[in-house]
Amino acid sequence: MMPVNRSYYSFGVTGYPLGHSLSPRLQEAALHASGLAGEYRLYPIPPLPGGQESLEALLASFRQGKLDGLNVTIPHKQAVIPYLDELTPLAAQIGAVNTIYRRGGSLVGDNTDAPGFMADLLKQFPGASAPQSALLLGAGGATRAVTYALQAAGWRVTIAARRTAAAQEIRDSFTFLNQECEVIGLDALPSYVLSLENLLQKQNSIPEGSCPSPLTLIVNTTPVGMTPNTAHSPWPEDLPFPSRVFIYDLVYNPADTVLVNAARAAGLQAASGLGMLIEQAALGFERWTGIRPSFAAMRQGVMPDVESYE
Repeated sequence: MMPVNRSYYSFGVTGYPLGHSLSPRLQEAALHASGLAGEYRLYPIPPLPGGQESLEALLASFRQGKLDGLNVTIPHKQAVIPYLDELTPLAAQIGAVNTIYRRGGSLVGDNTDAPGFMADLLKQFPGASAPQSALLLGAGGATRAVTYALQAAGWRVTIAARRTAAAQEIRDSFTFLNQECEVIGLDALPSYVLSLENLLQKQNSIPEGSCPSPLTLIVNTTPVGMTPNTAHSPWPEDLPFPSRVFIYDLVYNPADTVLVNAARAAGLQAASGLGMLIEQAALGFERWTGIRPSFAAMRQGVMPDVESYE
């Protein structure tokens, strides 16, 4: 996109709740590193229908030029769509929006979650470059983005959720990608894991590479474990993790969630969603300004004591 020349930029994020959000620190770091003046504000709006009037008012002010960019998070990634004038092809295919920019007097919805997720997954789990099999926990807007990203890369996906009807709707939305997608209820996780372990035991007697691994990735796409409810995990406490999997938790605050710590304690590799947060935020910043910001500066903005992220 062409740069939007402004002497002062006004960005923000809407969702509910927003007390955990690191986006202001991320985007203000991006502004500073890019030599731009501006601010990034929180616009907490409760779920619809209760928050409908506030959401409409916020988008109207955006359309009038009072904002230069807006992020959208839980629970509005799908709810915001009817109020927009246009969707990018990617956002239309995914059916969820996390970034909005203005084109003239129109509001355009985009999705940077999917490319942001895959970009960080490849950094955290290099084996992800080859299509494999993943288990996703959840059935919300983030699940849609991750499902799309993985299936578009050739992965087989299983979605485990309490709301199986919502998970089935996600599955049915991406049949055009021609990839396998199964839906199970959370109560079916124990039998699912047992079947995986049985498959692994059988594969131990089969030459390596002659058949695909039954599961290599588990992704938490729910907000379970997020600040302030940090004592919880989306994975059942008494259920062992499948063998040889990489655990990716989209929750980024705290950086080390109960899920991530439990996975590492079980001898598995695991990562939080901080890298994805930075990736998708950088893409959003670029949509709004035409400038690709410094990843190192953005990471230092939220975790000043951690090594630079590139």
